[in-house]
Amino acid sequence: MVDPATLSLRPCATLAPSWAAPLRGSAWFALPPLAQPPLAVSYQPRRRLPPRAVALDSDQKGSQEPLVQEAKPKRYCFLVANAKFMLDEEEHFQEQLAEKLRNYGEHDKERDFWLVVEPKFLDRFPNITKRLNRPAAALVSTDVNWITFMKLRLDRVLADQFEAETLEEALSSNPVDLKFEKPEKWTAPYPKYEYGWWEPFLPAKSSNGTA
Repeated sequence: MVDPATLSLRPCATLAPSWAAPLRGSAWFALPPLAQPPLAVSYQPRRRLPPRAVALDSDQKGSQEPLVQEAKPKRYCFLVANAKFMLDEEEHFQEQLAEKLRNYGEHDKERDFWLVVEPKFLDRFPNITKRLNRPAAALVSTDVNWITFMKLRLDRVLADQFEAETLEEALSSNPVDLKFEKPEKWTAPYPKYEYGWWEPFLPAKSSNGTA
């Protein structure tokens, strides 16, 4: 028989420290990775920029101002004849003007007709003035339809129209002294007009055709 081998024990290798390997019978816990701290995010509200100034040229600046409309010339229509015919001979002329003036007063209507003795606007109408005996008298109005009607009633008158910037310009007149001879015999069935009956129909601040 072979002699039992003599067992020889060699010294064991030095054990690794306890932290290098897990101990027997102890549980191994794997630690989760460290969570990184959240990034600090700061929110700043968006700043509103002030409105930017825009330079305006002279035309744009002028457009911001209220527009001022220029006054346009006004149209005036007229009938004209010599003053003796218009103021001393024409039948029913005074009644027609008086009735129209009364109607305007009752309806609170602005007056738009006048009598003008020796009107200055006649200087614009040489073709008319050369056919007139002077002094002349004119019926002036802004109502063209009424002037057309009166033209048919008066018959022996000349008609035309003109423009003027103001009422004063349209109705301005030259001073004149009206004198009408009284007829020796009056045969009409109605009384003769009294001298000066036309004065209520003259422009304001006028008398006997003067302005």
